[in-house]
Amino acid sequence: MSFFAILLALVLEQARPMTAQSRIYNIVGGWADWVARTLDAGVRHQAWVAWGITVLAPAVLVMLVHWLLVLSLGWLVAMLWNVALLYVTLGFRQFSHHFTAIRDALEDGDEAKARELLAEWQQVKVGDIARSEIVRHAIEYSMIAAHRHVFGVFFWYAVMSIIGLGPVGAVVYRMADHAQARWQRQQADGSGVSEVLSEVSQHAWMAIDWLPARATALGFAIVGSFEDAMDGWRNHAQRFPEDNDGVILAATAGAINIQLGGAALGSQSGPDGEEPDSDKIAGSSSTPGRPAQVAHFAQVVGLVWRTVLMWLVLVALLTMANLLG
Repeated sequence: MSFFAILLALVLEQARPMTAQSRIYNIVGGWADWVARTLDAGVRHQAWVAWGITVLAPAVLVMLVHWLLVLSLGWLVAMLWNVALLYVTLGFRQFSHHFTAIRDALEDGDEAKARELLAEWQQVKVGDIARSEIVRHAIEYSMIAAHRHVFGVFFWYAVMSIIGLGPVGAVVYRMADHAQARWQRQQADGSGVSEVLSEVSQHAWMAIDWLPARATALGFAIVGSFEDAMDGWRNHAQRFPEDNDGVILAATAGAINIQLGGAALGSQSGPDGEEPDSDKIAGSSSTPGRPAQVAHFAQVVGLVWRTVLMWLVLVALLTMANLLG
């Protein structure tokens, strides 16, 4: 069931992508804000309670619905429920249009438009950065977004569904990402969220994303230049300030022989936390490799889609083994 649910959700998301302004995201944002207003007292144990209610309560609800559907209406209806939840938690097209628009602008020679699109995407002042820096930033943010919107969801959905917990893994992953990004931004803006709650949500997110980040990096290594990607992972991941993102970017740099890392665009204060913050890739030193060029865009697209296919084959094999077992 996992394989068919993922495949159908991907097809549906490609045909009719959700936007960051969709109603479901507004509901999720309102839920996180209500819990923070109600329970955030700046005390660590209460912050963990607030995080648990925000992230785990929706996950428990969707798991109960999944089991109820399986027991009462059968696996086919339950699979449709899984497809609906994966459609909401996946977000391939939520970031890919930014990448495509910047690529098209650069291929047309319109660097000013590319800078404008990058600034609009990340909600920062870009300035008069060089063409290679536009490419580098677009690739870095796209690869982190691909991980968080696709591969991280794949990982926890596959793991949890195999042990009978249905779509709970995908929901926990997406809610944890949403909560930490939203509360960090609100705390930085002075919007009423305590520093303790922001730190707790960040620690929880780092723990939840630790295994998926390394699975994504390994996937990039398998479908790219394995030796170079693994060398980048081992020796250059520490060049990036955030551990999980650093592993992904270092593996990406090795997999396609591109120079990533360096000066950041600046601090982000953008829309609802579905994109990686600029300061999470800030202050890093560059990895070895060729300077970023427009030709690398095609390599990035190939790397991502080959990794998607690898995941689909892996989940299909796991689904078959589960059915036969």
